[in-house]
Order: sequence, then structure tokens, then C-alpha cells
Amino acid sequence: MTRALLPSVWRALPRRALGAAAAVGLLLAGIPRMRQGPPDPYLGLYALRAAALVFALGLAFLLDDPARHITSAVPARRPVRVALRVALVAPGAALCWTAALLLVPEDSRPPAGALTLEAAATAVLALAAATLAIRHTRTTEPGAVISTWLLVTGVTAFLLLPDDWTLFVTPEDPHWPTSHDRWALLLTVAVLVGARATAEPLRARLRLRPS
Repeated sequence: MTRALLPSVWRALPRRALGAAAAVGLLLAGIPRMRQGPPDPYLGLYALRAAALVFALGLAFLLDDPARHITSAVPARRPVRVALRVALVAPGAALCWTAALLLVPEDSRPPAGALTLEAAATAVLALAAATLAIRHTRTTEPGAVISTWLLVTGVTAFLLLPDDWTLFVTPEDPHWPTSHDRWALLLTVAVLVGARATAEPLRARLRLRPS
């Protein structure tokens, strides 16, 4: 059944949103390489953070499905359909992030592991928010709302969180290790919430059960 679903799931992917996010994210990551002059680690750091945010904004559209209320009646459960979409996009997302890291000159590149953790947490947070929107609303295309929410939340966190709580610190900041403990916690919570939200509500299962 899963193999039979693959072609239709592949055709239903929001290619425009994903492609636009990939293109803009890679363009942002390439800014430090275009710059003349001595290496600027801060420019590399913020270019990669901007790229990670743009990639996540694209992934917020991953679960958009105008035919959602029709496909909800197919034998495959929602977790299977969501997992297929994620599995189809994951290799491309990993490739884009790897390319973004390599676009930043080595002299300007921040610690790759820490930035990859930030990017993964941001991406999974976007997906978790989309799964929550699908579970608790009747919307078929939550991507626009979720991407706006993610952008506003990121800017608000950057501007308003106190220095000892902010997630967006530099490697020279003494709070750098602590901030990435929080990124790891955010990633864990987002994974758990997203996994839980993919389950179909009990009432929906009861409606689909034959009498």
C-alpha cells in the first residue's frame, strides 16, 4: 500500500514553495562568499541562520493538501501519509543544508554541528506546527499561516529574549553551550509533539469505521 501511495504523494508535494525556499536559502548562505575583504564570522553565522529559517519556512508548506478531506478517507493512516512526505523531502533538505554550509567560506563558517542543531530544530518546529494545525483545524493548506507564525516567533525571540535566555548567541558568547542545550530541548519537544499530532483524532477514526 505504501509503495502504491508514493507516486500520488510525490505529485502532491508543494514543489514551488520548497523550491523557492531552497533557492532563497542557498542565496543567503552564499552572501559571505560574495563579499570582498577579510573573513567575517558574524556574517557567516547570520547568513546560515537566515538560510535555516528560510528552509524551515518552505517546510511549513510540506503538509499542504487541497484534497485533504478526500484523502483522509483512504486506507493509509495519516501518520503513513505524513511520514511519506517527510521521507521524500528529507534527502533534499539535508543536501540543501550541506550545500549551505559549504557555501560559507571555511574562515567565516561557525561550528557546523551547532548550526545544524539549530536548523534541525527550526525545521522540525515548522513541521510540528503544521501537523498540529491539521489535527486541530479543518484547514487544508496551513503553510502560509505556519510560516508567518514561525517568522514572527523567530524575530520576537531574537529581539525580546534576555541575553541569558536567548537562542541566538555567537560562539564567543559564554552562553553558547547553554543555548544549544535549549536548542536540543526544543528539537526533542518538537519531535514528540509532531509525532503525537500526526495521529488521527479518535472521533475521525470512529467516523471512518464501518457500522
